[in-house]
Amino acid sequence: MQPSSCCSWIRSFSSQSIMTTWQTPHQDTMTSWMSVLKLFTVLLCFMAATVFLKKPNSFLHIFQPADVDLCGKRLSKDDTWFMKRFKQSQELFLSDPFSLSEAAFHWWKLIHKDQCSLATFRDKVNALFQIFPPNPHVFEPRPEQCRTCAVVGNSINLKGSRYGRLIDHHHVIIRINHGRTKGYEADVGRRTTHRVMYPESSVHLDDTTRLILFPFELKDLEWLIRVFTTRFPGPKYNSVKTDITGNINLVTVLNPAFMKYVHESWLDSEGGYPSTGFMTLILALHICGDVDVFGFGADKDGNWSHYFEKLLNKSHKTGEHPGAYEYKVIKELAKKQKIQFYSGK
Repeated sequence: MQPSSCCSWIRSFSSQSIMTTWQTPHQDTMTSWMSVLKLFTVLLCFMAATVFLKKPNSFLHIFQPADVDLCGKRLSKDDTWFMKRFKQSQELFLSDPFSLSEAAFHWWKLIHKDQCSLATFRDKVNALFQIFPPNPHVFEPRPEQCRTCAVVGNSINLKGSRYGRLIDHHHVIIRINHGRTKGYEADVGRRTTHRVMYPESSVHLDDTTRLILFPFELKDLEWLIRVFTTRFPGPKYNSVKTDITGNINLVTVLNPAFMKYVHESWLDSEGGYPSTGFMTLILALHICGDVDVFGFGADKDGNWSHYFEKLLNKSHKTGEHPGAYEYKVIKELAKKQKIQFYSGK
């Protein structure tokens, strides 16, 4: 039942109840009291439903809330720690017209010591726009309609968490790399609206899931073009998928400038570069009104293992990524109520 029809029904019911109560004074007293009781019950239910709809942090996030305080609190100028780091105008994705500064490009090239020039990079981006949407649809936080987002990492802490139903009731569900759902639905849910990946972590997608490529070198852009066209891999990609299923109209590429921004503004340039998971979390802060974070952090022994595979290397750490520093920032975001952090078991 639509809200408008529901309200009309209540008004109609109220009118009938009042007429029944006041226009038949000789009616049996019990009947009159029953009419008043019914009216009171309907109004009480209506008030309860209104309160529930306005609570965006209710257990299952079933409804799309309208709560100005929720969306507005994150951008409070009183929070100097957050506002020092959060740049609302930061470009998120590659788009047409293309924009990337020399400084951002130089930082990005150093990740894998790429030798390409900015002109070559521009040419490759232009080639991308011949195949994929040049102006990807970006969700913006809107105070009148807060968007609930679940950022689902791959930490073993998700195992046995039973977060599945909670995750599935978000408007946007972002999964990272090859995080699996089949066989793990009770802990991680079934739905996926956005999948973040790079060539080595690529997975097949259905026709409704948006692919967000995190490029770490020029060949990653070449790979994206080829897997959706010729299916012929370049020399680097003998060990990764030569084609993937997915909707060509739902492909988006992260802007390297955003990666630099996360590294410098949020991580104080710690480590070589941010992890895919941490960049996804900061991306969610830019496109969502209400961010819930699942599946981040090491296990009880300090190992960074995944919920869907057995850890063979007991000394597995985070490599170039400043894992401990990232986790510290996540905890601070949770402390300041910018995100809701579900730490799992």
